[in-house]
Amino acid sequence: MRLHVFTRFSAVVLVAVVAFQARAQTEQAVLIPAPAFDETPTSATSLATAVFAGGCFWGVQGVYQHVEGVLKAVSGYAGGSAENARYELVGRGDTGHAESVQIVYDPTKITYGQLLQIFFSVVHDPTQLNRQGPDQGPHYRTAIFTADPAQREIAEKYIAQLDAAKVYPKKIVTRLEDAPLYPAEAYHQDFLERNPNHPYISYYDLPKVRDLERVFPGVYRAEPVLVSPKPAARRGG
Repeated sequence: MRLHVFTRFSAVVLVAVVAFQARAQTEQAVLIPAPAFDETPTSATSLATAVFAGGCFWGVQGVYQHVEGVLKAVSGYAGGSAENARYELVGRGDTGHAESVQIVYDPTKITYGQLLQIFFSVVHDPTQLNRQGPDQGPHYRTAIFTADPAQREIAEKYIAQLDAAKVYPKKIVTRLEDAPLYPAEAYHQDFLERNPNHPYISYYDLPKVRDLERVFPGVYRAEPVLVSPKPAARRGG
C-alpha cells in the first residue's frame, strides 16, 4: 500500500525501489486506438468536466496538467461522502472513495474520448483491480465518474472497443460510477510539479508525463496548468 505522505518522505529509498520495479513491470504506456464513438467537437464556449481515478492522484493530475485543452486538474476524493473525504481516512480503504482527479477542459480543443484515450494509454493500467503498481486498496481503483449519460455511453463503448481489440492481456476492470469529487488537501495539489525529485514521483509518475509527450505529441503541453500558479519571479532593482 502507498505509504502516508509524511512516512514516504522518511522512507524514500524503499519507495523508490518498489515504485521503479512496479513501473518497469506494469506501467508501460500502451498504444491503443482512438475511441470509435466520441462526443462531437463543438465551437460552443462552455467548458466540460471529467473525473478519473487511476491510482495515486499525484500522477493522474500531473499527466493531465500537461494536456492541451485542459484548463484545470484538481486532485480529490470521489465515491464516498463529504464528511470523511480526508486523506488519513480515505487511506484506510473503507470510506468508498477513490483518489481521483477532476479535469476541466475545453471541448473545442480536446474531446472526452481523447481524455479517455490518455487515461487508458499512459495514466494507468486499467486491468489492475483495486491497485496500481505499489499502491493497493479500493481507494486506488480504476474508475470513471461520469457527469451525464453521454459520458457514460462514450466510456462504456470505448471499454468494449478496447476489450474487443484485446489491446491488454487481461480484461479492463475500470468501474463506471456517479459521484461528486471533493478536493484533496492543498499539499496534494500540483504535487508532481512541486516535487519532481521525490523518489515516488521520479520513478513512478514522471515516466507517465514523458509517455504522454511521446505517445500523444499533438496534445502535449510543456508548461503545466497548475491549481496554484507559481508566483512570478521578482525583478531586481
